[in-house]
Amino acid sequence: MVLVIATTNRDKLREIRALLADVPVTLQSLADHPPMPEPEETGATFEANARIKATTYAAALHAALDDDVLLVAEDSGLAVDALEGAPGVHSARFLGAEATYAARFAEINRRLAAQPDAPRTARFVCALVAADRQGTVRFETRGVIEGRIAAAPAGHGGFGYDPIFFYPPYGRTLAEVSSDEKRAVSHRGQAFRTFARWLNDLLA
Repeated sequence: MVLVIATTNRDKLREIRALLADVPVTLQSLADHPPMPEPEETGATFEANARIKATTYAAALHAALDDDVLLVAEDSGLAVDALEGAPGVHSARFLGAEATYAARFAEINRRLAAQPDAPRTARFVCALVAADRQGTVRFETRGVIEGRIAAAPAGHGGFGYDPIFFYPPYGRTLAEVSSDEKRAVSHRGQAFRTFARWLNDLLA
């Protein structure tokens, strides 16, 4: 079976390849296919945006895909309780698509500083959707990891918001842990391990 992962983000692809390493599938990404417009992510939830991406790319690639190909999309982000769940589904575009993560970290901490009594609790969420070439959703799941926003960024590993996401069981941010430690607990790790179990059952 071939899985087309609906991303060109190399960091995400590296994580996903490791998470699906024991599943007998061939992984492709959007970079393996002709360029196509990105769908507008208008959903109010991570699940809705993952469905939009999976079904839109399946329709765009329909003629190039075989019957045994699945288009796999995920939508993920950081939800901060004191910010009413922001940046949430807008995580990748928070402060604008061209904003640096350093600027995003600073803005999140600025907003939290204005609420000194508010909890700094937060979570990473990953919604995963797999659709066939007809655009029919075949599988959905969600992974969540709970933590809190660090007072300052720490660590040089990971990517995205990892440097400000403090994970209490490790006593470190997700940017301070190894790749294996992160995959063991991360939102994306949870979602893709569940997906891997479903795939293995499907292919058995």
